[in-house]
Amino acid sequence: MAKVDVRLRAWGWVTRHLVPIATMSEQQLIAVQARGVPSNAMNNWILGTVPPGVETTDRTVPGPAGDIPVRVYRPANGGPAPAAGRPLVLYFHGGGFVLGDLNMADWPAGSVAAEVGAIVVSVDYRLAPVHRFPAAVEDCYAALAWAAEHAAELGAGGPIGVMGESAGGTLAAVACLIARERGGPEISHQALVYPAADLTDTEGMKSASASSPFLSGPEMAAYNRLYLGPDGDASNPWASPALAADHTGLPPALIQVAEHDPLRGSGTRYAQVLRAAGVPVRFTEYLGMSHGFVNFPGLTRTAHQAMAEACAEQRAALSST
Repeated sequence: MAKVDVRLRAWGWVTRHLVPIATMSEQQLIAVQARGVPSNAMNNWILGTVPPGVETTDRTVPGPAGDIPVRVYRPANGGPAPAAGRPLVLYFHGGGFVLGDLNMADWPAGSVAAEVGAIVVSVDYRLAPVHRFPAAVEDCYAALAWAAEHAAELGAGGPIGVMGESAGGTLAAVACLIARERGGPEISHQALVYPAADLTDTEGMKSASASSPFLSGPEMAAYNRLYLGPDGDASNPWASPALAADHTGLPPALIQVAEHDPLRGSGTRYAQVLRAAGVPVRFTEYLGMSHGFVNFPGLTRTAHQAMAEACAEQRAALSST
């Protein structure tokens, strides 16, 4: 087993002391949400920014409980679009369903726009604990349906993909389940970066030591409690897509996990479940990495490697014929 990257371990220590999610009250957490992710030289280096040659536009789209903020990423000088139009990718950020905002997705979503030539719509879904499950699910599916219906307006015309990391990977997987149940939109690919595919995974919580970078057992329990509420059902397939009764007919998937991530087992099992249902899956485990590594391109080159793999898989899956 490879050692955890020392820079990730150090940054995990810093973030845990800045936002001690396991011991924070709901009021304290709501105050943190209101501040958002500050934009400064240090954060921009660690988290990355929109790549050169990508334009962004902020707007809102209609949702089940009001307008949903989104950020649209477009290749500015990426050459002519494919004859059938650019692919459309919906991106859902991570943060345990309680943290994160549009700025958090600038590097990964912008990278997909630049490298895949896609129109990417990043969704600022409602966060717990003010908006508990299934508010985030409903927002993400509503944004997906809206974007598919307005693809031409957005400059897209090719196949549709979904992508997300951590909680966002869960939401991307659930969006695929709902789209299949409701007869659309048709999704051609799902890119799931260390998803929490099974919120009932107590073994994952037990395996996470208190010093695990970014995601300890107590933190996992706190995120679940905040998201689901006191009476929430973690076995609901909209919360735990791995527990859906049927996975047949879901889109091909890329699932990326990290060796030292308590969610590693959850992502691994979801890959197995999809394969058992006949869904094509590319599964990659990144050695020496902890949860969240793809979100920190300034700290580890492996984040760039994982993003390159994701973009390559999306290019192959979403190329128009």
